Amino acid sequence: MASREQFSSKFGFIMAAAGSAIGLGNIWGFPTQTASNGGAAFVVVYFMMAFALAYPALMAELIIGRHSKSNILTALRGIAPNQASRILGTGVGIYGVIIASLILSFYGIVAGWMLCYLAESVTSLLGWDSASQWLVSFGNERNIISMGIFMLLTMYIIANGISGGIEKWSTRLMPMLMVILAGLIIYVMTQPGAGEGLRVYLLPDFSQLKPSLFVDAMGQAFFSLSLGVGTMLVYGSYLSNKESLPRLGVMVTLVDSGTAFVAGLLIIPAIYVAKQYGANIFTEAGDLIAGPDLIFQVLPTLFESMGAIGMWVALAFFILMSIASLTSSISMLEVPVSLAVEETSFSRRQATLVIGTLIFGCSTVILFNFGTLFDFVINLTTVYSQPLLGLMLCVFAGWIWHRDNLLQEIKAGHPEIEGTFFWKVWPNYVKFVCPLLVLTTLIQSIGG
Repeated sequence: MASREQFSSKFGFIMAAAGSAIGLGNIWGFPTQTASNGGAAFVVVYFMMAFALAYPALMAELIIGRHSKSNILTALRGIAPNQASRILGTGVGIYGVIIASLILSFYGIVAGWMLCYLAESVTSLLGWDSASQWLVSFGNERNIISMGIFMLLTMYIIANGISGGIEKWSTRLMPMLMVILAGLIIYVMTQPGAGEGLRVYLLPDFSQLKPSLFVDAMGQAFFSLSLGVGTMLVYGSYLSNKESLPRLGVMVTLVDSGTAFVAGLLIIPAIYVAKQYGANIFTEAGDLIAGPDLIFQVLPTLFESMGAIGMWVALAFFILMSIASLTSSISMLEVPVSLAVEETSFSRRQATLVIGTLIFGCSTVILFNFGTLFDFVINLTTVYSQPLLGLMLCVFAGWIWHRDNLLQEIKAGHPEIEGTFFWKVWPNYVKFVCPLLVLTTLIQSIGG
């Protein structure tokens, strides 16, 4: 058996892990959640939850992943001490792979829309009106072609392995994402209405500090770090034993939550700039428009009203969104591909082709039954399954895996860990507090 690939640098891992975490939901979800939940009051609670919930759960995945040097299924079976826990590990691992694949099946559809709007900003600059109209018209032909192109891009990166694919492209795309984000923020801040958006985003409304805000912040922190489906576990499996996992976890959490916050400095002012240009930015219930409607209705109205410069701003914005889509999708495809490569006779390229094609087929089924399946798959995977899987990974790290083995794995890259605050707090925290917090989020999701 060939030696297992690793990330070649700490920077490469941080960019890949942050890229996995910084996706479409992070860029459009966090800012609108903030604006609807008391502005800066939500931001403060979100950062608290990022370190109170997301960081400890992230550490559980990274530690199990690096110890096992394998996919989620093999990893959980490997740390199980008896037959019953091995059966549980097998079930959780298989379910995690299925959910990661289902997330990618709807994510690929939305990412395909991003590519369409990116292409439309180019065709508009060239004056190709009929092509522009086709690109922004919802239809199965357009959706399948754009989703197929996006899946091919994702498959190309995964087929080239860890250092030659995931790490290589993450270290190129993530800095590009940061530069475009910064440039767009600077431009939007010069527009009328941006100040109003900044006030909504940054001035706290402490009257909004109620239980639902804490639950929303908890859910956002959990989902924004791609936790539960094994993406971080698999990325952790490609880490060198020399790396300090607690420090790397802090860096990834900071980069992810920091980028979410910075994205808010673009999205919320841009929404209020669009309002100045005549766009309707509120739903009938009085909330800010969020999700796909924000990206594909409110902001295009803003770009169109800006005249010639708006086409260039639209181009930069949809490049940003396409990069965010791609850095997340590669981590999701790696979950089933790593399992196939390690548990079957498939090569990485064969596994990528077969699994990528199956997920493309699943996306096509969703598209042909869009009204019935699209929201159902999103809710099944992100609202219900991700917290449940996150809960199970905390149970494996806190209850099933022997504490001495856990300590030895962390000490590999951090020999003095036993005397640190992290080791005094984290084992019991991930054993008792994390499952309770995740369970609270899950119950709230089901109830609400």
